Amino acid sequence: MYNNRYMCLAIPGIVKEIQGGKLIIEYPTETRQALAGGMPLKVGDYVLVQMGIAIKVVTKKEAEVSWKAWKSTDSKNSN
Repeated sequence: MYNNRYMCLAIPGIVKEIQGGKLIIEYPTETRQALAGGMPLKVGDYVLVQMGIAIKVVTKKEAEVSWKAWKSTDSKNSN
């Protein structure tokens, strides 16, 4: 049904700043803004963001595993 072999994948980011309900999230390759989405977040939390809204807090270990898998996949696709 779908010819595209890729799917959307949320990469964890670290909350670096909180300004009201807005977040500054640092990812392995960039920094972006997102909305807290009503979640009680603090600086240093690891979060998944979809459509610009934080949707889930993950552990540091979960984030590191995801980053490692993402980097592995990214290097395989860059050939």
